[in-house]
Amino acid sequence: MTASPEVPHDTALAGWRVVPDASLRHYAEGRVVLGGSPTRLIWLSASGAALLDRWCAGEPIGAAPQDTALARRLLHIGLVHPLPGTGRLTPADVTVVVPVKDNPTGLARLRAATGDLATIVVDDGSAAPLLGATHRHRAPAGPAATRNTGWRHADTALVAFLDSDTIPESGWLDPILGLFDDPDVAAVAPRVRGLPGDGALAGYETDRSALDMGSGPAAVRPMTRVGYVPTAALVARRDALAALGGFDETLRFGEDVDLVWRLIAAGHTVRYQPEATVWHQPRPTLRGWLRQRHDYGTSAAPLATRHPRLLPCARANRWTLAAAALAATGRSGLGLAVAAASTAPLLRTLRRKGLPARAALTLTGEGQLAAAGMLAAAVRRGWWPLLLPSKRGRRLLAASLLPCLIEAATGHKGLRWLALRLADDLAYSTGVITGCVRHRTAAPLLPQATDRQS
Repeated sequence: MTASPEVPHDTALAGWRVVPDASLRHYAEGRVVLGGSPTRLIWLSASGAALLDRWCAGEPIGAAPQDTALARRLLHIGLVHPLPGTGRLTPADVTVVVPVKDNPTGLARLRAATGDLATIVVDDGSAAPLLGATHRHRAPAGPAATRNTGWRHADTALVAFLDSDTIPESGWLDPILGLFDDPDVAAVAPRVRGLPGDGALAGYETDRSALDMGSGPAAVRPMTRVGYVPTAALVARRDALAALGGFDETLRFGEDVDLVWRLIAAGHTVRYQPEATVWHQPRPTLRGWLRQRHDYGTSAAPLATRHPRLLPCARANRWTLAAAALAATGRSGLGLAVAAASTAPLLRTLRRKGLPARAALTLTGEGQLAAAGMLAAAVRRGWWPLLLPSKRGRRLLAASLLPCLIEAATGHKGLRWLALRLADDLAYSTGVITGCVRHRTAAPLLPQATDRQS
């Protein structure tokens, strides 16, 4: 009998530092930990709890197998996030790929911002050929094909996709490159923020850009807080792109979401690093902005077909959906009873597992509110045409506006902001419905029932 070869343990994280996620909460002397996305409750040994405490205090991850195994688990759940130092890769290992069509001004501005970085510019059939383009399509082929042309001509380990209407901040690569010291990481996205400007539309985009995934770092995974990242700005390993064949050129919109989800399905890690910032120029006119939102919505149907169960309009446990359905059909009292009856066993379970009563009650309440918010968004972003014919349906539609009203009121946003917020959802929903009709599927309009209680 021959001995099995020793499998080396994961040492890539040794020496890294981590920061706790904003959702992280400790109970029972640190041995019960709550947080992450989706929210999870985990139990640690005394030694594991001590390790987590030391890491959150700034101590680096050790090289011992138990240290790196726990760190990997916590990173995957999203309870902590990496804070690597200077990585092995440098800007010399990066080629910027710029897909562009009819935007010479934006291209010139971007080239000035990227400086000495190796750059490949692909002109996607502009009406007037762009000066400085490295490659040119005779006829427009779309963003997926244009990006594919670019990265396939790159010869560096990393490719940085930057759209021609973006402007990276100075040093934007510094917080990104170190993350690639982890061999599991195939792509890292910076934060993409709306470029400040004059007018209500520019203000709304600065506040709620569709490309802005927020201020908190994340491991990107479908149906989590950061379920995807846009390729308006994305740094990826060239060999990972090659293994997947790059972007799906049959997708006119949503090709970035599709690529990210395929990377994750292949076993890679994709990270969101908001310490790196890239600014994005929003559409200058209301008509163009609404058209963009509509186009984004049309991607839902083909994405739902390619990635089944990853793009429901809402996701909640069965009892929550049942309670919502009862309320929607006019039996609100029975719906409340179902919600209360399903919450009581969950509270008892959480208490048995070591969660204090107040924390358990808070957690269940947050879960119910999150589910209600998702269902309200589903009404605004897809279901509303079905509700208009009936008086009860119109009441539900009005109720679905409540989260937007609260957001506007608590943030002192004003009526123009609120109007744009509602127009945003309406334009997106018309795209979703158009895509569903075109692809003959209702998948993006269907909720997904789960067995999870929170």
